[in-house]
Amino acid sequence: MPEVSERVAALHAQMTLEEKLAQIVGYWLDQGGKVVAPMQGEMAAGQKGSGEVAEVTRNGLGHFTRVYGTRPVEPTERAAWLWNEQRRVKRETRLGIPALVHEECLTGLAAWKAATFPTPLAWGAAFDPELVHEMGEAIGDSMRRLGIHQGLAPVLDVVRDPRWGRVEECIGEDPYLVGTVGTAYVRGLQAAGVHATLKHFVGYSASKSGRNHAPVSAGPREVADVLLPPFEMAIVDGGVKSVMNSYSDVDGVPMASSVEYLTDVLRGQLGFDGVVVADYFAVAFLEVMQAVAQDRGEAAALALEAGIDIELPTGDAYLEPLAERIRSGQFDEAYVDRAVLRALRQKEELGLLDADAFEDEPPTEIDLDSPRHQQIARRLAEESLVLVANDGVLPLNRWDAAPRRIAVVGPNAHRVEALQGCYSFANHVLGQYPDHEIGFAIPTVLEGFGDAFERAGLPAPEIAFAEGCTVEGTDTSGFQEAVDAANAADVTVVVVGDQAGLFGRGTVGEGNDCESLDLPGAQRELVEALVATGKPVVMVLITGRPYAIGWALDGADRRPAAVLQAFFPGEGGGLAIADVVTGAVNPSGRMPVSMPRSTGAQPFSYLHPILGGPSDVTATDSTPLRPFGFGLSYTSFRYSDLTVDGEVASDGTFAAAVTVTNTGAVAGSETVQLYGHDVVASVARPVVQLLGYTRVPLEPGASARVTFTVPATRFAFTGRKMDKIVEPGDVEVWVGSHATASSADVAVDESTGGAIVSEKRAEKREIPGTATPRSIVRVTGGVHRVTTADPRLVQVEVSAL
Repeated sequence: MPEVSERVAALHAQMTLEEKLAQIVGYWLDQGGKVVAPMQGEMAAGQKGSGEVAEVTRNGLGHFTRVYGTRPVEPTERAAWLWNEQRRVKRETRLGIPALVHEECLTGLAAWKAATFPTPLAWGAAFDPELVHEMGEAIGDSMRRLGIHQGLAPVLDVVRDPRWGRVEECIGEDPYLVGTVGTAYVRGLQAAGVHATLKHFVGYSASKSGRNHAPVSAGPREVADVLLPPFEMAIVDGGVKSVMNSYSDVDGVPMASSVEYLTDVLRGQLGFDGVVVADYFAVAFLEVMQAVAQDRGEAAALALEAGIDIELPTGDAYLEPLAERIRSGQFDEAYVDRAVLRALRQKEELGLLDADAFEDEPPTEIDLDSPRHQQIARRLAEESLVLVANDGVLPLNRWDAAPRRIAVVGPNAHRVEALQGCYSFANHVLGQYPDHEIGFAIPTVLEGFGDAFERAGLPAPEIAFAEGCTVEGTDTSGFQEAVDAANAADVTVVVVGDQAGLFGRGTVGEGNDCESLDLPGAQRELVEALVATGKPVVMVLITGRPYAIGWALDGADRRPAAVLQAFFPGEGGGLAIADVVTGAVNPSGRMPVSMPRSTGAQPFSYLHPILGGPSDVTATDSTPLRPFGFGLSYTSFRYSDLTVDGEVASDGTFAAAVTVTNTGAVAGSETVQLYGHDVVASVARPVVQLLGYTRVPLEPGASARVTFTVPATRFAFTGRKMDKIVEPGDVEVWVGSHATASSADVAVDESTGGAIVSEKRAEKREIPGTATPRSIVRVTGGVHRVTTADPRLVQVEVSAL
């Protein structure tokens, strides 16, 4: 049983079975028929209405589900209701334990009037854990003031296939980037007194063909080396308090019923000692979708035994179906006791067992989109924008003569919904309330250009707008208006991409997986029509996934003069995009995922062994259009004087240092990326892997010395005996501007040693970038078996020169 305080033990000892079960379920009020979770309508068919809360909570309650985030409610009015309801629960139930309140908070608190920050894929593009920590703390402060105790974020799923609709909720395709950025969010949120929840443990993003809830066929080595490390970092280094299960099955075993993962790995191996909550309806899905339980009672038994402590969003299985199973002697009540003790311990940590809980007054006024929120949101949006291509048209403030007229066109140019991710309140909930105001200021890209020229030191031009087409659909009747605007302008900014939403409401987001990685609808045709005018065209992508846009980057025909990638940049995104285009801001974002060459090349990861890339044994080419870590700037940087320790013990650390210099004419930030490669190993290893990174801001002509202190465990992997090890031998280390910026990549014609020569050899493509020569580090000593006690993090020191 979990170790608990005397107070928790005494409280638990008083409980009846009904009171215990009440503490390990949620209650979702005010759903109003609006769907914001999978199969919500079917699962909630028998739930009592919000007017029967007293009846629902007669034995107490574990969680209130999304008090603020289910429909648009005035925050202070809802807070007054919540305080009164919590006091009633304390007063009218035998044990007087308030309910824990949880909300979604992936891109900010998902509630009306609350700030919307960039989506997690943008966090990854920024490569800035410190700023993500700051964002998490700001979100947590708002939540705590409203009486919210737990946030259902961050998502630590590692991107494996861009066709998956929930890619925009993920941080990136590299486990170390996901882990460091995700842990920063955890620390920020929990610094404000709100418990973070890691999602989705484990394997969700590796589903077949990128289909939501689809089976996962990842082997235990892939799970251990790619999918688990971010969770380990957030647990061991971040001290996270809660974890949520994945919906998927891994090798046929649904994660919600997996003792191996939810208990043996999560608690036994990783040392997690918090509370595991079910993803919404995941317990019932063991019966209705995965058919490993014959009824709700058996589903509850499987989930509790596996290690799911709290059933969310409601007590569909953990109440009467489970009680009946216990009373009939079919299930051991000890599993309930284990979960209840964990739940009560969490409530004690949050102050819910204290006599003064909710005895203060609720807030009568609160600003959920304060200047602090706005400033963080805008900074993160600016840092996340990735300049993918530029023939010199950008920035506009470098033109010999300032543009006098610009056209801003496209389906995402003047829509606030286009700037926000699936788990923003606007797209998650308000999409079903089309006449309801959004509740806070969020300038569109078009509106962002209003003051951007002044900020860039330019006279304000005349601005024309045309939508051109919608995100989805084939209607091209608006093309002519857009083309006319482009013909009359000195430069056109066309804003295309995605609409985030749930279960068919949009082009990306939960349940919005795709079969093609072409831009949705008629958007490519719109861009090509604008390019055909001969006027300079800047294509801005606001998306939740990377798309196959080779025609816009490397095509033989006319193409856009510049391409800027934004991953749902939030409320500051319109301003940030305008500032990057005009030159008020120098872009510094880097691709957190590979930009795919084609749909057929998926799934792809830059973390592939030799035969996972192009070679003479296949006629297909999986080489991405732009690799992980890629991004251009309005200035240039040079790396020099790389020094690396010549050897390191298999349980030790080594130093790698490089000088980075801004060789251009404007200030900029360089994301210095340290890469490595295990030359020979006992299992096939990636040709390149990110070891560490840091952002370095530099004025023109300035230099800095960046020193990485790298634990040898950055080269750890799961060996043939299925234990995590560091092997002795040679490893290569270098600094590069992206994952493929190194002259030592394996050439296609060398991939088989000349044994096979394909007549359809993959084309060699040069991607702009720079890298230092590779240095050899010899790992010495015996094989080191890695545990959670070993260091995981690369320490970075930056010194101005």
